[in-house]
Amino acid sequence: MASSSSLLSAGVSILLIQAVAVGVATAGDAPAQLPRSELAAIFRVMADLLGDPTWPQLHPRPCTDTPWPGLQCELAPDDSTRLRATRLHFGPDVSTPPCRPGARLAAPAILGLPHLRTLSLFGCFVDAGPVELPPVLFTNASSLEQLVLKSNPGLTGRIPATLTNLKSLQVLSLSQNGFHGEIPRELGGLAALQQLDLSYNNITGEIPEELGGMASLSILDLSWNSIGGGVPAALGGLKMLQKADLSYNRLAGVVPPEVGSLKELVFLDLSHNGLAGPLPASLAGLAKLQYLLLQDNPIGTAVPAVVGSLRRLQVLGLSGCNLTGPIPRGAFAALGSLMALSLDRNRLDGPIPASLGALPHLGQLNLSQNRLAGEIALPVEFVARLGRRLDVRGNEELCVGQGRYGGLQASYLRAPPCVGRGSTNGTAALDEGAAGVYGPVVGLVCHLLVLLVLKL
Repeated sequence: MASSSSLLSAGVSILLIQAVAVGVATAGDAPAQLPRSELAAIFRVMADLLGDPTWPQLHPRPCTDTPWPGLQCELAPDDSTRLRATRLHFGPDVSTPPCRPGARLAAPAILGLPHLRTLSLFGCFVDAGPVELPPVLFTNASSLEQLVLKSNPGLTGRIPATLTNLKSLQVLSLSQNGFHGEIPRELGGLAALQQLDLSYNNITGEIPEELGGMASLSILDLSWNSIGGGVPAALGGLKMLQKADLSYNRLAGVVPPEVGSLKELVFLDLSHNGLAGPLPASLAGLAKLQYLLLQDNPIGTAVPAVVGSLRRLQVLGLSGCNLTGPIPRGAFAALGSLMALSLDRNRLDGPIPASLGALPHLGQLNLSQNRLAGEIALPVEFVARLGRRLDVRGNEELCVGQGRYGGLQASYLRAPPCVGRGSTNGTAALDEGAAGVYGPVVGLVCHLLVLLVLKL
């Protein structure tokens, strides 16, 4: 007795032949139709990924009379009676579930769509066994410009080096999958690539220096992997780069000075690695930088002076960087666009500079878990505006001048009053001053009394 899978396969084959016949027979009635070969390839792809044997009957003319939302077709530039399948998308916005259990990505079906420019699969390979990208899927004949395979935990194996054959590729997003192994060096040959996103995988090894040859690259995201080694100096050659996210990896060493050559860079995230200081002075050349995230790296220096020259900076993250010494009074004075500053979980000491309250757009300030001391002298208006977005907890030597902030002291700052704490600020400072003035006078009076007693 034939198995149910065999019957399903046979049924799909019969319907596929019937649907192709319908597509060809009615071509004269429609202004434009897909070629028979492309229509057959679409039906094969749908059988591989959706597994619905009725799909060809429901969509015999998927580009015209019976459209499917995940398929886009365009007129052939040299023949107004012919259509080309140019975009194929599977995701929860098209169907639920996006793909059938046990879905597979077969190269012959995809290769039967030579004019395909966009292929995207979201959440297709989830519950089934592991699926790997066939290296033969990517050939020199491909027209692919965007390849987006996202949120497919069952998509495993290595990233195929044959991707370098896609000479027209502009977007390569393989985020949130199960890929492992190293980044193929061959990807550096994708000269037209503008976006490379390999985040949230299990990639190991080091960042290939060849990636520095991607002259058109504007977005590089390698975050949330297990990439080791250092930040390659070759990345300084990415002159068009606007976003670089290398966070949550195992990078070590120092930030190379070549990073300062990325004149178009707006977003730089190197957080949660093992990078040490000092930061190179060349970072001052990042005139367009708005986001600099360095938290949870063992930088181990004073507050880097170079950050004070990044005038367009909006978010600065230096939490957990083992920074030491005081917060320089004018370190951030030029950062008029700064909206968020995080210096928590360091070893900073000394007072909180009141000048921080003069930053016009600062809406979040985290100075918690340091060794800051003295009276909090931030402007009252600043403290009231930030409220709970001002965090100074975990600084045992900080105090608040009596009556300075009213009820805000208990609800926001959580710092004790300065009275009687021996502080060098406020009332305690006055007490010390009084002792300095009256101490010698008291001593002189006592001396005179002793002389008087002796004479008697």
